Amino acid sequence: MIRRRVRFRGLFRKYFLVLFLAVVVPLAANGVSEAWFGYRDQRAMLTQLLGLEARSAAARIENFLDGITNQLGSLVQLPWGEEPDPKRQIDAVRLLRQVPAIVSITLVDGAGRERLHVSRIGLSRTESRTDRSGDAAVAGVRSARIWYGEVGYYRGSEPYLTLALSGSRPLVGAVVAEVNLKLIWDVISAIKVGETGSAFVLDRPGRLVAHPDISLVLRGADEATLAPFQAIREAVIQAGAGIATSRDAQGTALAAAAAPVAGPDWTVVVEQPLSEAFGPIRAALWRTGGLLLAGIAFAGLLAFALARRMTEPIRLLEEGTERIGAGQFDHRIGIRTGDELQRLADSFNTMATELAVSQERQERIAKLRRFLAPQVAELVDRKGDDGVLEGHRAEVVAVFCDLRGFTAFSARAAPEEVMSVLSEYYEALGEIITHYAATLTSFSGDGLMVLVNAPVPVEEPALQAVDLAVEMQRSVQELIVGWQARGHRIGFGVGLAMGSATVGRIGYRSRFDYTAIGSVVNLAARLCASAADREILTDENVAEAVRGKRAVTPLGPRALKGYDREMPVFGISSDGHPPPPPG
Repeated sequence: MIRRRVRFRGLFRKYFLVLFLAVVVPLAANGVSEAWFGYRDQRAMLTQLLGLEARSAAARIENFLDGITNQLGSLVQLPWGEEPDPKRQIDAVRLLRQVPAIVSITLVDGAGRERLHVSRIGLSRTESRTDRSGDAAVAGVRSARIWYGEVGYYRGSEPYLTLALSGSRPLVGAVVAEVNLKLIWDVISAIKVGETGSAFVLDRPGRLVAHPDISLVLRGADEATLAPFQAIREAVIQAGAGIATSRDAQGTALAAAAAPVAGPDWTVVVEQPLSEAFGPIRAALWRTGGLLLAGIAFAGLLAFALARRMTEPIRLLEEGTERIGAGQFDHRIGIRTGDELQRLADSFNTMATELAVSQERQERIAKLRRFLAPQVAELVDRKGDDGVLEGHRAEVVAVFCDLRGFTAFSARAAPEEVMSVLSEYYEALGEIITHYAATLTSFSGDGLMVLVNAPVPVEEPALQAVDLAVEMQRSVQELIVGWQARGHRIGFGVGLAMGSATVGRIGYRSRFDYTAIGSVVNLAARLCASAADREILTDENVAEAVRGKRAVTPLGPRALKGYDREMPVFGISSDGHPPPPPG
């Protein structure tokens, strides 16, 4: 029989080279890079375009206002005399005709007195000599040659701007004009960004000065109308030098940029819907998506062709893993494909062997854990046999504990409440017993018997048993506080004794317990029965072993049930600390 040498051909290489390197990876990389760089370039171009349009619009509005101030400047060239000046009135009327945006003109002399007022919508006045020095416009123009007021609304709709211009000398006085801002509509309506992009102007408080839809401007200071525009401006301010994204009143996502209008402290905002701004990118993404779908379909055909050749090995793997998962660890998967599938089958076969060994070990430990502490079960497992559980003599510390007043409590409390108290009680003590490597040999109702130094040996069994008892007393006392709040009068006492005892397992084939037999067990039980709430009582052997290391108090001889003479009894302080040195 000729034995052929197995050559492993990588299953990953078969799929990766045929599918990803041939089709999917190049298309995906190209699509992602095209989308990323296209988006970045489009955003940069949009930032430049919107910023340019905003600055251009701001410059046009500034030119509009500069044209008005230049015209008004001709009226404040010469100082006023005491006599009326008919020529100035003629010049003012001519200016109203030449500049339709000006609604009214008021001339004041160097002392702040009104000398002339002409208006399109009101009565004209000459030489009223009314003191106007307290007006905001007159006061403002004294500190700055050109002063711009807040935007106001005529009859609550048409926006007006009050501006003032002072002469080159104080004696010349100043001119105050009211300008109808509806005419800025010509500037704003001429701005187009793409197909649907537009611009609008807000004053410093956020009121609409100009918009292509003039009906929005004529609504005046309506908060519901102004809120979306103010939100767009706020988003632009937060975005800094780049474009900002926000939504208009209809919920349409927008890209926006802004530029300030020097002088009146206005802001020109240019906006364009994101759907239009990034339209070219979306078209490119659709094209890329179509190519990716075609590539994936082609890759799927290749994968199907290769998968047909792999059906039988995969079926064997599936069947084998199901049988191993069902616990048939003697089953072996036979695959000879020379690739990762064969390696995987070999790994499953190895795993089945290890699982069989592990299951046997876990079953043995599980049986031990039914009546031994986890440390004892692990000890038996490490030694490989349960000989340590056979009966023998050992120096142990027996610890007994139970609840005071539990019988009366269980007689009057509901069964559910009794079980709840016991559950909390055993949960707290179980963690402590495990932590101190002690062995819980039995529990009945509220009473527990714990052994220290058997079968797991410890260096200082008496000291460890005392610390165990102190920790148990502390933990249960914390529970008692909660029980008392629920109306239960329960206490907790502990008794310890150290001495030689016969230890080992006892029971029958399907049920074993680990226990200790000897006078030390009886003594610990009697000490526990004699202990009051919060007390930890111990015999002379334990007290002598921990003297100087833990706080021990002689309590004198005490009569214990089952003993014909009084036994010396000692108390352990619940704080567990040694007493202070004498002197």
